[in-house]
Amino acid sequence: MITIKPFKALRPQAEHAKQVASRPYDVLSSKEAKIEAQGNPFSFLHITKSEIDLPEDTDSHSQQVYDKAKNNLDAFISRNVLFRESKPCYYIYRLIMNGKSQTGLVCGSSVDDYENDLIKKHEFTRPEKEQDRINHIKTTGAQTGNVFLAYKNVAEIDTIISDWQTGKNPVYDLKADDGIQHTIWIINDNEAIQKISDIFKTQVPCTYIADGHHRAASAAKVRTALGKDAPAGAGIFLTTLFPASQLMIMDYNRVVKDLNGLTTETLLEKASEKFVIEKAAEAFSPVALHQFGLYANKQWYQLTAKENTYTTDPIGILDVTILQDNFLDPILNIKDQRTDTRIDFVGGIRGLGELEKRVDSGEMAIAISLHPVTIQQLFDIADSGNVMPPKSTWFEPKLRDGLLTNLIYDIA
Repeated sequence: MITIKPFKALRPQAEHAKQVASRPYDVLSSKEAKIEAQGNPFSFLHITKSEIDLPEDTDSHSQQVYDKAKNNLDAFISRNVLFRESKPCYYIYRLIMNGKSQTGLVCGSSVDDYENDLIKKHEFTRPEKEQDRINHIKTTGAQTGNVFLAYKNVAEIDTIISDWQTGKNPVYDLKADDGIQHTIWIINDNEAIQKISDIFKTQVPCTYIADGHHRAASAAKVRTALGKDAPAGAGIFLTTLFPASQLMIMDYNRVVKDLNGLTTETLLEKASEKFVIEKAAEAFSPVALHQFGLYANKQWYQLTAKENTYTTDPIGILDVTILQDNFLDPILNIKDQRTDTRIDFVGGIRGLGELEKRVDSGEMAIAISLHPVTIQQLFDIADSGNVMPPKSTWFEPKLRDGLLTNLIYDIA
């Protein structure tokens, strides 16, 4: 069963919360982060993307960048922009996007559970991305990035979280520039904290990483690297746990630079061997699994996979697998989506208009829209011990960095 722990969050003074809260470090380039933080000395990007405060030619993975992050974090604390909670607490984090609400529990998840596969993974990690966060955590002493975990609904947890919000004022309630509402409550009652911990320990057999595989892996490797000197705070990592019924996985679409020497007509002819193809009257967003949209030469097509294109095992039935095995590889000669520079990925939050833009500009030759992976498919793959093909899931809305941080060392 799962072990979770309350923690003493490092968090902003209420009057600074909106300025501090920033988009996750891994959805922004250094250039984008610098623009976003411009004129805002309280932006948490000064800590998570601290190269924005150094000369432009600075290597973003140099020790100088991590040292700058540490200096900026210390400055935020000394200026009382951020302060440390006086006692370990749980936190409720609600996000509202386009009228849809999802609410999770912010806590410390156990590194032991991660290493013992009670916290299940569905993606491979890249060593260079892990090393970046390892260096950041070791230098700053802070886990600044939140790992997004899912679990199968437990009615008693749903009730506690719902009841706690009733009649209690949140510590933060802010609308970000993208229109997403972020609201946080503190659970600081010892009895409620213990009850939540006990329910997870007795009723939740495992959790699943939805977003944040690199952050989780890095936290575990920091504890290992510190060895016997590892502080207690390194035995947990910053997570927000969401019940499966509330999660929204968005489509994760593809754009391809060239047609491997084919014309559009030949491409469609080859694709018709494995897909039923129809012209679409407008931009096509698949409404069911095994449907795909294809955009080329200012025309959308609906592609429906034929039954002989997939198997029923957890990986074989995925649309990203069907696309790879029946279209990208045999027709376009894209063997590995992780490494082939001819393919790029567009999160569904950007909409089909972004796909059309990338193709109409001449940057890309075609765009492909996919149906989102379901949360049950994610669970099935993680339970089977398999990993998903690259760029399979896109979760929205995303938690903001800076509102809740876990320090692995105690501070005065």
